Formats: sequence, structure tokens, C-alpha cells
Amino acid sequence: MTRALDLASAALEAGEVPVGALVLDPDGGVIGEGRNLREADHDPTAHAEVVAMRRAADAIGSWNLTGCTLVVTLEPCLMCAGALLQAHLSRVVFGAWDDKAGAVGSMYDVVRDRRLPVRAEVVAGVCADDSAALLRRFFDSRRDRPASAHR
Repeated sequence: MTRALDLASAALEAGEVPVGALVLDPDGGVIGEGRNLREADHDPTAHAEVVAMRRAADAIGSWNLTGCTLVVTLEPCLMCAGALLQAHLSRVVFGAWDDKAGAVGSMYDVVRDRRLPVRAEVVAGVCADDSAALLRRFFDSRRDRPASAHR
């Protein structure tokens, strides 16, 4: 999670929502990492999790990430939860809960839904305070700016 927090900090410095993610292979080695790039890439799907999964799939030459773990600083949204299931990730480890858009236990629990053919193990709350502090810093700074400065 330390590396994911570093990636989230880099996103913060770049003006992105501070979320960082890694994909670990079954032996715990990093095969993909990413941070939010929505602003930089003008891409609504460039969430940290999706960026990390794309890089991991490219690194191993397959979309199938069975046995791998997604480590992310914020609870994945619906899109990212769906993507991690589509990639057949076996586990997701996240930091802060997302009570407004989380899909791994807070608002929804997509990744453990027994109606779906694929599920993932969930480990929640790892370094949650550190993850939440980065998010607070980002959103507090946006609230402090005049409305005309928001995009």
C-alpha cells in the first residue's frame, strides 16, 4: 500500500484525484501500477485501477489476471469493480472507503455478489487514514478556490 500511496501523492501533485493502484502477481511482485490520469489523458476511464490493470495485462500478455491482487488507496467505483471482475482478479485490497461511489462494500458489493460468475476476496481499510488524508487535502483545496477556478 505504501507504493499505492506514493502514486496517489503523485496524482495529487498533478491535480488529479489522489488515487494510486498496483496489481501484484500471485507471488506479490508488482506487474502494473497506475494513478488517476483522467485530467491528463482526457479519459473518463483513466482511473488508477484501470490504468494499473491495463499495464499488468500488457506486462503478462493476457487480460486474465487470475491469482493477482489489486491494491488501491480508495474503494473502487462501479466501473473499476466491474473491470476487476472482468480481469478475473482474485483479490482487492483498498484503503479508504468511498461512501458516495464505492462498489466493494459501501454503496454496493459488486465483487462479492453471488449472482455473478466471478468474485474477488476483499481486504478493506489498509492505511485508510493515510488514503483519506490525501483525498481530504485534494477536495479541501478545491473547496477553497473561487467557483470560477473550478473546471
